[in-house]
Amino acid sequence: MKFGIICAVAAELAPFLPHIKNCKASTKAMLTVYEGTINGTEIAALYCGIGTTNAAIATQILIDTYGAGAIINSGTAGGMDAQLELFDTVICTGAVYHDVQEAILTAFHPKLPSIHFKACETLIEKSKNVKVNGKIYYGRLVTGNKFIDDDGRNEINAKFEPLAVDMETASIAHVCYVNNVSYVAVRTITDTADHSGVGTFEENCPKASEISSEIVLGML
Repeated sequence: MKFGIICAVAAELAPFLPHIKNCKASTKAMLTVYEGTINGTEIAALYCGIGTTNAAIATQILIDTYGAGAIINSGTAGGMDAQLELFDTVICTGAVYHDVQEAILTAFHPKLPSIHFKACETLIEKSKNVKVNGKIYYGRLVTGNKFIDDDGRNEINAKFEPLAVDMETASIAHVCYVNNVSYVAVRTITDTADHSGVGTFEENCPKASEISSEIVLGML
């Protein structure tokens, strides 16, 4: 099986590039896709840009143009659960949009059975065999087109009880669902309620991206 690896920004993708053997780059829809093998496994990797639309475009391209049979979303996230600390990692067991009305997903095309997109249990199990420094948690991610610092945090926590929040995972999961393709997300925490703000994210993004990539590389 060929795996698609999706990161949101260049810093999240950078740790993967030295590990890609026989790497070749091509472009599609203004995205640069790196193909090759990692640990003998065929991959196509890219960074899609921030937000749900960019992530959806990238996911469909990896499936249609590059033949990805499963998608791994690797990168960073904001911690929502109080137990999470900086540089802990969340392996997504399911994802949900925090800024989309439920009926839009369940009453209209494609009339989803639930607003929750379950991650692939096989890929989740593979992550449990990887040894890394730092804590790994398993649970729900929430996604929306807004960076969450203090504004909106309590409301999202009360409604969804997520471990972490990002701006891509539910969109990737959504596209995978309608294509009958497996997905999982591996997200390392860059900011929390106690360490919030875009500046904190930017400072911690490189280190957090390295941690996420180590887990994904171990899975592959």
